[in-house]
Amino acid sequence: MADYYVHPSSFVDDGAVIGAGTKIWHFSHVMPGAVIGQRCNLGQNVVVMPGTRLGDNVKVQNNVSIYEGVELENDVFCGPSCVFTNVLNPRSHVSRKHEYRRTLVKRGSSIGANATIVCGVTLGEFAFIGAGAVVTSDVPSFGLMVGVPARRVGWMCQCGERLALDRGRAACAACGAAYEETAGVLRLTAAPRPA
Repeated sequence: MADYYVHPSSFVDDGAVIGAGTKIWHFSHVMPGAVIGQRCNLGQNVVVMPGTRLGDNVKVQNNVSIYEGVELENDVFCGPSCVFTNVLNPRSHVSRKHEYRRTLVKRGSSIGANATIVCGVTLGEFAFIGAGAVVTSDVPSFGLMVGVPARRVGWMCQCGERLALDRGRAACAACGAAYEETAGVLRLTAAPRPA
């Protein structure tokens, strides 16, 4: 007996790998060759294509398609109707399967509702993509991105709170984590307080 849950309206094809404690809700389809980690939650109308990989504790909200070439590391959040692509110049009458570009979403990143992630980019750890943003280039770890095309407007703590930097340093008021910015890169200098 499976140690994960699949709603009766959804399909998990033979050859898909699903981790323990994962839940797949209404009208979703997980295709052969997809790998989904433990304790993931896939909302309504989610498609996970062959050649994709989701880490542990990934949350995919309603109406998201995860195309071949996309990898989501542990603890990634995909908001409702966010979009991934895998080809830069698609045409219905031209096969471009040999041109799929890899998209990597690193640990702890969040992608807002209706955001678009154009293929071939990497979202750094704990990046935060605002609702409706269109990401066309790599995003630094902890970067807060908004707009079309997306641009960095600040930094986010790993707990999801916006950071206020003072002379290149910040401490999160919510969790106590400390950060330092050098040459456009933010790094964690002190771990959050124990919960």
